[in-house]
Amino acid sequence: MELARALSFIYILAILSLHLCLSNVSARYHYHKPKHSSGRSPVNPPAPKHPDPPPIPSDPYPDDPGNSTDCIFDVTSYGAVGDGCSDDTAAFKEAWKAACAVESATVLVPSDKSFIITSTIFSGPCKPGLVFQVDGVLMPPDGPDCWPKSDSRQQWLVFYRINDMKLTGNGVIEGNGQKWWDLPCKPHRGPNGSTPPGPCDSPAMIRFFMSYNLVVSGIKIQNSPQFHMKFDGCEGVLIDELLIDTPKLSPNTDGIHLGNTKSVGIYNSMISNGDDCISIGPGCSDVHIEGVTCGPSHGISIGSLGVHNSQACVSNITVRNSMIKESDNGVRIKTWQGGAGSVSGISFENIQMENVRNCINIDQYYCLTKACLNQTSAVYVSDVQYRNIKGSYDVRTTPIHFACSDTVACTNITMADVELMPHEGKLMDEPFCWNAYGIEETLSIPPIGCLLKGMPQTIGETQYSC
Repeated sequence: MELARALSFIYILAILSLHLCLSNVSARYHYHKPKHSSGRSPVNPPAPKHPDPPPIPSDPYPDDPGNSTDCIFDVTSYGAVGDGCSDDTAAFKEAWKAACAVESATVLVPSDKSFIITSTIFSGPCKPGLVFQVDGVLMPPDGPDCWPKSDSRQQWLVFYRINDMKLTGNGVIEGNGQKWWDLPCKPHRGPNGSTPPGPCDSPAMIRFFMSYNLVVSGIKIQNSPQFHMKFDGCEGVLIDELLIDTPKLSPNTDGIHLGNTKSVGIYNSMISNGDDCISIGPGCSDVHIEGVTCGPSHGISIGSLGVHNSQACVSNITVRNSMIKESDNGVRIKTWQGGAGSVSGISFENIQMENVRNCINIDQYYCLTKACLNQTSAVYVSDVQYRNIKGSYDVRTTPIHFACSDTVACTNITMADVELMPHEGKLMDEPFCWNAYGIEETLSIPPIGCLLKGMPQTIGETQYSC
C-alpha cells in the first residue's frame, strides 16, 4: 500500500514538471500582447505604423573611411616617412594606384605626421567610392626655389577623370604660399605699387579636372600660392564644412573657382583669403551657395567673363543665407568689354554685409589695365535679384554700383529689402546706375532711384544666346 502511494506521488510530480516545462517553452516562442493601462488589450489594435523612410543623405560617403581595414591604404605602408623633410611623392602614387583598383577604398594620410609631395596628377578612372582622407599635414615644397624644375608651376594636386570621390579629413592641406606671394612679379610688389615684368606662374593648390560626383567635406586648406581649389569641366560637386584660411593680402588666392562646371552645392563653409572667396567662371550653371561666411576677401563673384572677345554663359546661380565681411566686394558680376553670351537667373538672397566696399556690383567695364577700350559687344546680364541684403558698407565707395554696357543694357534687375548703412562716416557717393533696367519692390537704403524702368530695345538673339 505504501509503495502504491509513493508511485502515485512520483507520477503526479512528473506530470506537473512536464506541464511547467511546456509553459516555459510557450512563453519563449509565443508573442504576448503588451498590457495597456486599463489592464486589457484593445479589441481592435491599430495597424503598426511604418516609419517614414530616411532622407537620402547629401553626402554619399558619411561613414568613411571604409568599414574594413582591408579598404584603407595608409601611405606610410607604401614608404611615406611624414617627417616634413622627405619627398613622399612615390609612396602617395603607389597608395593611390592600389586604392584606385578597389571599390570604396580610402587613401589615408595619417595624423601626427607632415608629408611633402611634389606636383602630382592622381588620375582615374577608379572604382567608385574612393576617399582621400587627410588627417595629418600635406604640403608642397617650400616655395619657388624648392620646386622641381621638371614640375608644372601652374598646379600642385590634380584629380583627373575621377568619378564618385570624396576629399575629407581632420588634418590640414598647407600651401606654403608666402614665398610665392613675395615674388617681385606679384601685384604691388614693384616701386610705387607697380608690377615688374617677369615669370609669375604660381601653382593652384587643388584641381579637379573632368570629374563627376565629387564631395569635399570637413577639410582645412590654407596659404595657397594661388587659387586654393579649382573645378574645371566637372559635374555634381558637393562642398560642405570647408575651411580656407589665408591672409587678406595674399595675391590671387581665390578660395573656390568654378569653370565649365555644373550642379554644384557649396554649404556651411568659412573662407578668408586675398581674392574672391568664390568665383564662378564661364560655362557654369545650377550652382547653389548657402551658409557661407566670406571674408576678409574680395567677395563672391560671377566672372570675370568675356575676356579676349570670348563667349561666356552662366545661369541659375543662387547665393543665400550667407555673410560677407571686411571685404573689397560683396556680390559682384564682372565682364569684359567685347565679350558675348549671357548671365541670367541670378539670385542673391538673405545676405549680411559687414564693412564691405562695393556691396552690390555689376561691372561690365572690368579691366586690369588703363589700355582697355570701350567696345560695342558685351555679355548680356539679365534676371538678377537682390533680396534682403542688409548690413554696413565702407564709405570709400558707393555700396550699389550698376555699370552696364553702353550698347547691351542690363535688364530685369530686382531690388527688395536692401538696407545698407555706413560702417563709419558718411556716404560720399550716391548709388550709381548706367544703362541698367529694373524695379525696386521696396524702397532701398540708400535710395537707388537710378534704375531705368521697362525694357530697352530687343537684344540680338544670336550674339547673346547660350
